[in-house]
Amino acid sequence: MERRPVDVVVMSDLHLGTYGCHAKEIVNYLKSISPQILILNGDVIDGWQFSKRYFPVAHMQVIKEIMSLLSKGTRVIYITGNHDEMMRRYSDIQIGNFQLTDKLVMEINGKMTWIFHGDVFDATTKGGAKLLAKMGGHGYDLLILMNSFINWWLRLMGKERMSFSKKVKNSVKKAVSWISDFEQTAAELAIEKNYDYVICGHIHQPQKRVIETKNGKVTYLNSGDWIENLTCLEYKQNEWTVFQYDEKNFPAVNQKIDKKLPQLNVVTDEVGLFIHSLLQPPMGEEPKVVNF
Repeated sequence: MERRPVDVVVMSDLHLGTYGCHAKEIVNYLKSISPQILILNGDVIDGWQFSKRYFPVAHMQVIKEIMSLLSKGTRVIYITGNHDEMMRRYSDIQIGNFQLTDKLVMEINGKMTWIFHGDVFDATTKGGAKLLAKMGGHGYDLLILMNSFINWWLRLMGKERMSFSKKVKNSVKKAVSWISDFEQTAAELAIEKNYDYVICGHIHQPQKRVIETKNGKVTYLNSGDWIENLTCLEYKQNEWTVFQYDEKNFPAVNQKIDKKLPQLNVVTDEVGLFIHSLLQPPMGEEPKVVNF
């Protein structure tokens, strides 16, 4: 498959290390693009549920594909989220084309774009509520595992996959209201800061819409997730779009996984030593100017 040139790609909520992660689909997508900038907007590796007992080769392949893009000249920016908050102790560092940070302001073709994960708005990720959120995460992971088994049967019968967790979330009024409040809060803060775009993840709800208040307007974007929606954001030809993964558009050959990847404990040890040895002082919050 020939790689598609894309100016900027924003992916979030991959949740590597959980049963719900669609790692093969992520690998397929990464192999299909050639982005100038790849922004990983939080919850890429799920530190809340991380275990060496469950980190399949396909999940390691995702990391390998990201490293491959990095080696080919793609600028990779990793913005930390709540599930990979353990990496926040290393912010803000830059190593060649790789940058680790907690938030980002970019000027893209004259438009100010504010990018952050979004857990700062979520009270359930703070204090005592955090333990309940982690317990809920394990229950959610079990639901996803059951859902995967059911989808396997649906595929055998030639029917389309379905997401029970997504249906439940969309049917609960309180959840729908919380998502709306999240989007409104992010938009109001972005308008106050005079940004043209605000990009979040966290709520697993892909979105692109203009939100207007008495103080102005902003385009709110959310990259969704790779658990339920299999979506991300792409910027090309001066426009942001929500990309929806469709397995029909990807040849089966891309679903082959490299079985020769290194052991997980070796990789994590080496990465840890690498980060410790190359820590640099904070870079500040000056906007990065990008023109295409």
